[in-house]
Amino acid sequence: MRDDIPDRTGALGLGESGPFAPERRELLTDWKRLLAVDHAGWSAARAASAGGPRVLIPTMVGGLAHAGMVESLLAVALTLRGAAVEFVLCDGALGACQLAVHGSTVPAGRLAAGELDRALCGACHAVGTRILDGLELPVHRLSDLLSLDDRAAAAAEAAGVPLGDIAAYAPGGLPLGEHAMAGALRFFAVGDLSVEPLGEAVLRRYLAASRLAERATTRLLAGRRVERAVFHHGIYVPQGVVRAVLARAGTPLATWNPGYRRGCFFFSHGDTYHHTMLDEPPDAWNTLILADDDRAALASYLRSRMDGSRDWIWFHDAPDDDIDAFAVRSGLDPSRPLIGAFSNVLWDARLHFRGNAYADQVEWLADTVEWASGRPDIQLAIRVHPAEIRGSVRSRQRLIDALRDRVGRMPQNVILVPPDDPVSSYALAAVCRTVLVFGTKAAIEFAAAGLDVVTAGDAWTRGKGVSRDPESRAGYLKLLDRLPADAPPAARIERARRYAYHVFLRRMIPLAAFEPTGEDPPLRLTIDGLDALRPGCDPGLDAICDGILTGAPFEYDAQRYGAGDGRLEAP
Repeated sequence: MRDDIPDRTGALGLGESGPFAPERRELLTDWKRLLAVDHAGWSAARAASAGGPRVLIPTMVGGLAHAGMVESLLAVALTLRGAAVEFVLCDGALGACQLAVHGSTVPAGRLAAGELDRALCGACHAVGTRILDGLELPVHRLSDLLSLDDRAAAAAEAAGVPLGDIAAYAPGGLPLGEHAMAGALRFFAVGDLSVEPLGEAVLRRYLAASRLAERATTRLLAGRRVERAVFHHGIYVPQGVVRAVLARAGTPLATWNPGYRRGCFFFSHGDTYHHTMLDEPPDAWNTLILADDDRAALASYLRSRMDGSRDWIWFHDAPDDDIDAFAVRSGLDPSRPLIGAFSNVLWDARLHFRGNAYADQVEWLADTVEWASGRPDIQLAIRVHPAEIRGSVRSRQRLIDALRDRVGRMPQNVILVPPDDPVSSYALAAVCRTVLVFGTKAAIEFAAAGLDVVTAGDAWTRGKGVSRDPESRAGYLKLLDRLPADAPPAARIERARRYAYHVFLRRMIPLAAFEPTGEDPPLRLTIDGLDALRPGCDPGLDAICDGILTGAPFEYDAQRYGAGDGRLEAP
């Protein structure tokens, strides 16, 4: 393990933001204190699990405090269920990772120069070590799995791939380039690296880091018995590469992300939820029978989405549902049919998706604007996602600028709604004859509200029979020519509501042990001992552990247990 990466938190210039500041580390889980309450019981559980299924938790990026806090809880719960759990933590070995964000945690110049370990890694490792301290479970460090020769070879490989080939670079079938590109775009918070002077240099750092993550994970698995793995994201660097290596080895794996509902999480088998929710078979939900109580629970949650009162992922500070006021300031003509187009953040999760009409949402919007220019009888409102300026990683490339660069002057019947406009996206969608989406998850809510939804990108509604899903650019343009459309049939709306219930109330699994903080990290552990994590105490935790250990579906039985977030009041 490296011992030359001091914790230079004070030099980061982050102020009091994030878990790096020493005074904020009191928010982190103190397992040493918690487990001291029943240390004999914990020692017995660890001893009993020694011969159990080996579960690998490659947290890797310790500075993602919420990830470490969730995964350390899973480690305790899995140990109590007989699993032998091991962690993997980076200690400054990669040179580029998901925690690096230009303008937030490390400048592009320092990352491009190979100075991440001198700028950020010490603070990151300190947070990860602080969270795992006290568990007395094995923790592998990446520096113990990599040699100087590995680093030199990874740097040479990254330097030798032609720039135009990096995104598709997949030696041996491993998508090293895809995750390197996603990581670099996320680092800069842009949708196109060509706008960044250091874009190529940073991309090559991420490509080298991808190879190092592959090499370390491959070496860790060599000759070892690993029955299961669970870890966050499953995309970017290093998690996306780790997922690919585990899949190549045939290791059953699960990935997770925070859900929208407060205290809830998505878990998926085999891949990131960005993919699995697209590919999930309709049989998982289309036979659901929703009782009146289930419909009321869904309606209650969907109403709360208007203001985010039950969410901990929310992008609108004070949404305004006064469409009349919006019409006055935007020039909207209520007498003409309105078509809405709802975007995504340009850089977000830029992965390869299948069967979409468009891979590039700027191209999608450019085609849509051109269509609107020949249809003076309708209006087109393009709603830029509020997360562009309110997300955890704020976009540095604005969609409106990219679109104007592509199409020039906008037609008079096209209304650009910037991300800081206070109009509620839901209120705007409600007055649209059709809503066009790229990948926004709001498509689920739009469809459940009875709106006509057309997907052009990787929206989760695609292929579910709840939206209209052209598979090509030609098919999309042909569909546009038939707008405005009639309202969807009742059967489609009912199907959309079953799907919405499945996504929001079954696939988002509540964990009772956490409460929201409204800070960073966004959660804290509320238990006072091991008993709250034992089997039978929390149905959400039971569903997650069963899924990890047995491959059971990651589904929470909301029809039996209720929504599970009622106790979680807004902070």
